[in-house]
Amino acid sequence: MAATKKLSSLFPLFSLICFFSVFILLSLSRKASISSSPTYPQFLQYKSVIATNNIGANATTSYASGWSSCDYSDGSWIYDRDARFDRYDSSCKEIFKGWNCILNNKSNGRAILHWLWKPRNCHLPPFDPLKFLHTFRDTNVGFVGDSLNRNMFVSLFCTLRRVSGDVKKWRPAEADRGFTFLRYNLTIAYHRTNLLARYGRWSANGNGGKLEALGYKEGYRVDVDIPEGTWEKAPSFHDILIFSTGHWWWAPSKFDPVKSPMLFFEKGLPMIPPIPPDVGLDKVLKHMIRFVKKTMQPDAIILFRTQSPRHFEGGDWDQGGSCQRLQPLLPEQVEELFSLKNNGTNVEARLVNKHLYKAIKWSNFHIFDITHMSEFRADAHPSTAGGKKHDDCMHWCLPGITDTWNDLFVTHLNSLKIRN
Repeated sequence: MAATKKLSSLFPLFSLICFFSVFILLSLSRKASISSSPTYPQFLQYKSVIATNNIGANATTSYASGWSSCDYSDGSWIYDRDARFDRYDSSCKEIFKGWNCILNNKSNGRAILHWLWKPRNCHLPPFDPLKFLHTFRDTNVGFVGDSLNRNMFVSLFCTLRRVSGDVKKWRPAEADRGFTFLRYNLTIAYHRTNLLARYGRWSANGNGGKLEALGYKEGYRVDVDIPEGTWEKAPSFHDILIFSTGHWWWAPSKFDPVKSPMLFFEKGLPMIPPIPPDVGLDKVLKHMIRFVKKTMQPDAIILFRTQSPRHFEGGDWDQGGSCQRLQPLLPEQVEELFSLKNNGTNVEARLVNKHLYKAIKWSNFHIFDITHMSEFRADAHPSTAGGKKHDDCMHWCLPGITDTWNDLFVTHLNSLKIRN
């Protein structure tokens, strides 16, 4: 009887031990299943959560380590015939004529708007322009990069313009375009730059030099450690910056490797022996990241957009390449067109990203990944409706896919816990 009472008194203790044992086993099992699942490298996810009381000049920011709970780049495009796109229309005057696929009567110009990006494991909320204007009151947002960043900038402007008509055309120093939404004191601007670094024509001189001694007669001088003047003052002005570069680095039609090669300079001197463009890109990214870190606003949010993919098939843009598809690609078609193993016409998208990931791995830049989701959309370029002598398979129709980029952009900002 006494033994029975003793065992009865120990029963709660045994139950507690069993409970914790099961809990520990389940935890180890869960960790094992997560570690065995395919994931993106950690540096492709957000490394910090930022809580901000004000995004303006007097912002106070606290950092807490953490990872984004969702990979928004992993998903698929779903056609919704009932989807309504009413954030703006083809009458927005800021849309570059060649990108206005509806006014240019592209056969699938309106169908493009019915394809919605659905992340695999989470919900991507649509852009709420009024909420954005309220949340980012007294904020300066800058896009720094080539014409693909202008594509995204125009999408953002048209979206905000639809709900707030009190707009003043105003450009920060050296910006290509800019607007201030007066009621909210929110400025958005686009700073055009092709390589991020300063560059210009170079010709051999009569006095000779190291490059001349190697037989170079002309080319383009690229100063890897000097930012192009069009955006040099942007980090000290903007509270949020979205950078991009890439298309011009793999452009033999612009920088012919024989007739007009890129010639890289550092500290004012030519780099000898001369380096190829991909090594030059690494050096430019390293120096530009340092420059931004040194000159940026103390509490600024810096994003680097991954490469926007092209969709030329049958040759490059100057070799009769075209993009006549009217629906998104299938996953196997994406791999066929963009796999690095195939070394195809559009291979630079993933090549540039490899350089970008490496450069910003330990920086304060955040990756803004739009590449994979955009690789499917061979149907969303202006193509022959762009009004050029060749198919435009690089830029995007507006309205179009860059509107989804902006959905993702705002979601990324919210994931960083930016609060007004």
